[in-house]
Amino acid sequence: MKELLSQLAAYNSWANQRLIDAILSQPEEISQKEFPSSFKSIQATLLHMWDAESIWWQRMKLQETVTAPSNNFNGSTRDIATALLHQNKLWETWIGNASNAAFEHVFMYYSSKREPVKMPILQMLLQVFNHGTYHRGQLVNMLRQAGVQKIPQTDFLIWVWGKK
Repeated sequence: MKELLSQLAAYNSWANQRLIDAILSQPEEISQKEFPSSFKSIQATLLHMWDAESIWWQRMKLQETVTAPSNNFNGSTRDIATALLHQNKLWETWIGNASNAAFEHVFMYYSSKREPVKMPILQMLLQVFNHGTYHRGQLVNMLRQAGVQKIPQTDFLIWVWGKK
């Protein structure tokens, strides 16, 4: 299990880095442009991705008060990208240092509706990485709608083949 989770964490970092490099190579206005999507812009989508990963991290660490980074954020797309990539590395490091038993550990957190929820860390990690994949797809669509031609592939197999 640890090997699979290590691969998913590394893949998540790699895919985010590739897409972020493409985003940051564009004028900042592209990141601010509004699109019909779950979140109104590339920047807002990246901010949501950072929020989600940070919130799950705080829950796993059993922090009493969980705070979304967006609550106090006034920075640029580059600032969000840096923070998201840092959060990605935290997952990689944590998984690398965790025992197999740690992935089966059930932790309790309070949902956004303030309801108690119990979940194994394994399921939480799968949620984190799957969530990132979902929103990277949205980012690709927004970049295409903005007319960006050079968008990197972020498929898992591209990452696997690149490791050989």
